[in-house]
Amino acid sequence: MATTREISYQADGRTMVGTLALPEGTDRRPGVLVCHEGPGLDDHARSRAVRLADELGYVAFALDYHGGGQPLADRGQMMARLGELREDPQRARAIATAGLDVLRGEGRTDGDRLAAIGYCFGGTLSLELARGGADISAVVGFHSGLAPARPEDARNIRGKVLMLIGADDPIVDNAQRRDFEEEMRDGGVDWQLHVYGGAVHSFTNPRASGVDLPGIDYHEPTDRRSWQAMLDLFHEVFG
Repeated sequence: MATTREISYQADGRTMVGTLALPEGTDRRPGVLVCHEGPGLDDHARSRAVRLADELGYVAFALDYHGGGQPLADRGQMMARLGELREDPQRARAIATAGLDVLRGEGRTDGDRLAAIGYCFGGTLSLELARGGADISAVVGFHSGLAPARPEDARNIRGKVLMLIGADDPIVDNAQRRDFEEEMRDGGVDWQLHVYGGAVHSFTNPRASGVDLPGIDYHEPTDRRSWQAMLDLFHEVFG
């Protein structure tokens, strides 16, 4: 059974508080950076880190990109924060890199076998980490924003990319998916884009069904299928 602990670290001029999940044993294991949804670090992202440790035996670190290790209570504040990071990819990459450094600094992490996954804007953050040339083997985005501020930076991506999107997601529409495909092709990236029928935004988060916003809902079949797609990629890159 995984053990967890909170880790405080500095990024973007803030004190971030992330959650590290360690599998049983003492050997070095692949490491996965987990990037939370737009509102902030919560039980959804933490539980995914624990699941990676329990089910796969990986070291997982759920980073914090807002500060304090807590979700933002105000939606307007959240949207403003995400807008700032979306428009400044270097800033977003620096935040993701700080989290990756925490993961890499854990003694049980195999620094040659690293990946990043993310949910909603966390998937965007993971992509920006890769676009910045981070030495990671795989990037996985669940209901992730795909639009890049600088599409030419796709040529810097060193690992394999897997994006998992709901077909009816109003936030990640057909135009954004087409632009992503063009970006990946032009960048010479090893990429996959899975589009799931019947799914909208936040399909991995059971709490999404309680959010009174159109186009946001949990979808169990897609949650299950997208997790399996991630497992298949990890098996490919980590063995």
